[in-house]
Amino acid sequence: MEPIQPEVMVRQVEALSTDLRTRTDLFTNRVSTLLSPAEWESIDTVILTGNGDSHHAACAAEMAFETFAEVTCEPLSAWRFLRYSPPLGRRTGEGLTGEGRALVIATSASGGTKGVVQAIERAKADGALTVALTGTPGSAVTRAADRFLLVDLEHPERSPGIRTYQASVLGMLLIALQLAEARRADSSEAVAASLRRELSGLADTMDATTKAIKERCARLAEVIAKAPVVTMVGSGPNHGTAQYGAAKLAEAAGVFAAGQDLEEWSHVERFAYPVDMPVFVIAPPGRSQQRAARLAEQAFRLGRHVIAVVDGNETDLIAHADAVLPVHGAVREEFSPLLYHLFAGYTASYTAQRLERLPFQADRSSS
Repeated sequence: MEPIQPEVMVRQVEALSTDLRTRTDLFTNRVSTLLSPAEWESIDTVILTGNGDSHHAACAAEMAFETFAEVTCEPLSAWRFLRYSPPLGRRTGEGLTGEGRALVIATSASGGTKGVVQAIERAKADGALTVALTGTPGSAVTRAADRFLLVDLEHPERSPGIRTYQASVLGMLLIALQLAEARRADSSEAVAASLRRELSGLADTMDATTKAIKERCARLAEVIAKAPVVTMVGSGPNHGTAQYGAAKLAEAAGVFAAGQDLEEWSHVERFAYPVDMPVFVIAPPGRSQQRAARLAEQAFRLGRHVIAVVDGNETDLIAHADAVLPVHGAVREEFSPLLYHLFAGYTASYTAQRLERLPFQADRSSS
């Protein structure tokens, strides 16, 4: 099998808006029949489990479940869920959340992740309702779960996950909206329909954003390629984005990168060398933007190379940035991961090309 080339990631980023336009209605229809009305109404706890990109997508979607559907939601890696999570009965009718039922959404783009299959089996044994979210029909997770949501894509190609990541996030967001409608947490069916239109409407905003950041990411790759380590910081749903962005640099370019929460970076990583370490600050409008601006100022004064991934009109944070990757258009914070991850694929691809590396260390002669 031929090794994956970094250029595939650029193509994947530029396919994201088309995917959003063409797949949102299809996935919405599938979500609408995923559970019965009684099953939707019974859910008061959601656990999102998966590994790698699937876990990062879960972290990005958590806020949507909690604000739209008003349910307790917890993103857990498959291993943590399997080995360290308490029996689900303690979360549902026997304790934490009254008489409701737990829904476990287990995500695996390939459909074959062993740990995710085991997580589904564990959840079923605990009495939870299980849904597999995958891009692969007939896969192991679809056979293991009670139900499955297929988030397949047209013309897929091998790559560090970019299109599949967006499909996973989109699938989770649509489940959150359906759950909100069923529980009447949003005031009406019309509100949920309006939110779905907002989602698909982000495609135009994606096009404007990719156009604005593409060349900037190419120039930024020169800085990233020279750095021994990179950190990415964000909070709320964009803590997931930070983890995802760090993963793309590691997978595609072999650069050690770490995703961290805004406040935790201020307590810990700000003390690390080198002082000119690149720090991506991911800060959409929302609950943590003001804190992100203060962190950018702090990082800048420490000598960090601050890269702001931010609404282009956010002057406070931009004032303390060495480079700006502007996101165009307004977006509510729950949906912001769909726009604020776009830089990651570009930056990882261009950094890999500059370092003459192939994704997943395929350039190593020992591979």
